[in-house]
Amino acid sequence: MTPSDILRAKLNLETAQLGWPELERHFARGDVIKVAIGVDLVDAALHVAENNADTVQEWLAEGRIARAELGDAEDWHARQPLFWAVVVAPWVLVQEVVKQIEN
Repeated sequence: MTPSDILRAKLNLETAQLGWPELERHFARGDVIKVAIGVDLVDAALHVAENNADTVQEWLAEGRIARAELGDAEDWHARQPLFWAVVVAPWVLVQEVVKQIEN
């Protein structure tokens, strides 16, 4: 196992579901990074944790990851969604839980 494999496993184990009330104080500190739907949250956390600046900058430019803004907070407060979240200090990376439509 490589050091990246070990870190990936650690980040995966530290991922949890949280509601907006648990994230609100982190947002107030400016520490929330939102990860787009379809992007692997653990992959994003791994790139941030390993300081892969080129990939992180590329993903920021593409909108795959972004710092949460006031509009996001207002939307989340109104809807109260659940998030998958993982901490890569000082950041809290979050991805909204996508609800499956039942047939």
